[in-house]
Amino acid sequence: MPIDNFSSTAPSLSSPATGIEEIIPSDSTDLAVTTRALNVGQSGTVRVATSDGTVADLFIAAGIAFPVRVTRVFATGTDAGTIRGLY
Repeated sequence: MPIDNFSSTAPSLSSPATGIEEIIPSDSTDLAVTTRALNVGQSGTVRVATSDGTVADLFIAAGIAFPVRVTRVFATGTDAGTIRGLY
């Protein structure tokens, strides 16, 4: 197993993500874990609910980590593809 020199360091919002999970957009189901950022494989609009309850449409370019704390990614209004949540 590789050595992790930062394993005993407390994570913060400026720390790199430690987990990645595929997100299947849903109009009725919240994510199991609030994200730190989103990444998409195909650029487009992602309709989200943020951790404070705001609902908004975001344009996310493919290949970047877009820093946003999201609790839901809606199917309606989302046309970006291959969405990943970074935690």
